[in-house]
Amino acid sequence: MGRVTVRRRVLRVREGVASARPDTLAVEEPMEIRVGGRALTITMRTPGDDFDLAAGFLVGEGVVHAAADVAGIRYCSGATADGGNTYNIVDVALSPGVPAPDTSLERHFYTTSACGLCGRAGLDAVRTVAAWPVAEDPLRLAPELLATFPGRLRSAQKVFDSTGGLHAAGLFSAEGELLCLREDVGRHNAVDKVVGHALRSGLLPLRSSVLMVSGRASFELVQKAVTAGIPLLAAVSAPSSLAVDLAAESGMTLVGFLRGTSMNVYTGAERLEPVPAGRP
Repeated sequence: MGRVTVRRRVLRVREGVASARPDTLAVEEPMEIRVGGRALTITMRTPGDDFDLAAGFLVGEGVVHAAADVAGIRYCSGATADGGNTYNIVDVALSPGVPAPDTSLERHFYTTSACGLCGRAGLDAVRTVAAWPVAEDPLRLAPELLATFPGRLRSAQKVFDSTGGLHAAGLFSAEGELLCLREDVGRHNAVDKVVGHALRSGLLPLRSSVLMVSGRASFELVQKAVTAGIPLLAAVSAPSSLAVDLAAESGMTLVGFLRGTSMNVYTGAERLEPVPAGRP
């Protein structure tokens, strides 16, 4: 099946001294997602948890909302000239009665590992109507507990330890339990893998949970979290302006620059208890 890491020989220079040595790299390969045999998109990803990735992608697009919406997911054989399987083409079969994706969602070019929403026609198209509003979610979390999540996320990243080249997304309970962690070269893929795991496990909506990501908080990550019913998204880096706007509109708590005991709370500060003094 798909490899997660590969070894390459590099010239390493340290303090003016050069030496040849092997280095471990995170694998990046294209994966085509099909629905009912029809190609929908190609995303650049790190192989592994591919079925979760496909399922989570469809949750973010508003195509599926529950495990029962998916009849099956399989790798497509015959992907090579000799009929072999590259494990880079995944076909999702929807259950009877579940509408196929709108053709306007179809993407005729690669989605890079840095962009999960590049193929959409406009901003209005990506404001997917969430099946589970998060504004009234009762989640309350102590800032001191939230501050432990980045370190725990990092310590659970097994592939990052050997490559230094993967993003991570982790799902935490309100009590601070790490429920699921996924790694990928694309931050949006890591989130899709977490959401897809939840869908296939029958856990959606993800009420009273926290999504912790290792990079920045983009519009697409807020959108994916909202469509999964997640009320709090935390990131170790900065959010974008559109991410803050969407979080505010959706009633989500958005935290950025979560490092050590410091954090910026951009929206939904009422979910942090005790509420930090001087909140906006």
